[in-house]
Amino acid sequence: MARIYRDEDYRPRPNKRGSRPRTKNRPNHDAALDGLVTAVDRGRYRVVLADRSGSFLGDVTAVRASHLRKDAVVPGDIVKLVGDTSGKRGSLARLVEISDRRTLLRRSADDTDPSERVIVANIDVMGIVTATEDPEPSYGLIDRALAAAFDAGIAPLLIVTKTDLKPADDIIERFSLSGVEIVSSGLDPEGRLTDATVFDRLRGRMSVLIGHSGVGKSTLMNALVPRAERATGHVNDVTGRGRHTSSSAIGLRLEGGGWLVDTPGVRSFGLAHVDRETLISAFPELVEATAECARGCTHLADAPGCRLDAWVAAGHAGPGGVSRLESLRRLLLGAG
Repeated sequence: MARIYRDEDYRPRPNKRGSRPRTKNRPNHDAALDGLVTAVDRGRYRVVLADRSGSFLGDVTAVRASHLRKDAVVPGDIVKLVGDTSGKRGSLARLVEISDRRTLLRRSADDTDPSERVIVANIDVMGIVTATEDPEPSYGLIDRALAAAFDAGIAPLLIVTKTDLKPADDIIERFSLSGVEIVSSGLDPEGRLTDATVFDRLRGRMSVLIGHSGVGKSTLMNALVPRAERATGHVNDVTGRGRHTSSSAIGLRLEGGGWLVDTPGVRSFGLAHVDRETLISAFPELVEATAECARGCTHLADAPGCRLDAWVAAGHAGPGGVSRLESLRRLLLGAG
């Protein structure tokens, strides 16, 4: 009679050599070339190579090595490359290492979403671009961007466009005691900057431009880097919003040194990664008043013993104090 075999009857044959663990030894990449990531497009990375002295050698296209598959690679990253670094058409180098980042700008979809999106790395200056009109300033986005810059250790620069349509007086007044530097970027009929202030603030540094669609970010990029040729668009007459003319972040070299990263227009800037204390610190004109609040104060409108309202009413937060306090409380409410 034939024997009926069951699952429990299975006995694997032992390996005489024992189990062989996967090696932890990694290839030696001492000969790898250093490079700066300037653009990302569907798993392909545009990298500008540099030699040991820091001189630029040219552009290459690269893909990530398998051990970096779960690591985000963004414009501004300093990386190491091996393989075909000739830059010839159809060639692909291999990205094998991401250097430690000095700064990292992140955002989330909203204030409750734990998933973070890395935008750029190793940035020195965040240029927050806003128009005086068409579209009107989004103070909520500006305050969120300022908080993200403070959290990341990036110097903010508020760049005001379309001052020919309306003066920047309201914007300057609101942020008069915020500590953020405000500059205007006027353009002549040929699209050239009428004032070199913006260029001087960005030259020789790693910078990024952030702002809503339609505020003139791409136009400003084209003025700062004439060869950029970034597409520009118009504001919708019905919604008052601009359409996305830049579909991906790209870094371009500034004349005289430095790099400038242009990002697609954002509709929201979630701060789920920023804690409450950092949010408050991003409003320096209000920080001093919190020292007089009751211990454990939430600083919300109905918080007993909160001193922020009295501080603003006394004019200590400047003419924009009421608006800034309302903005801070919205952020704190979202932070939970």
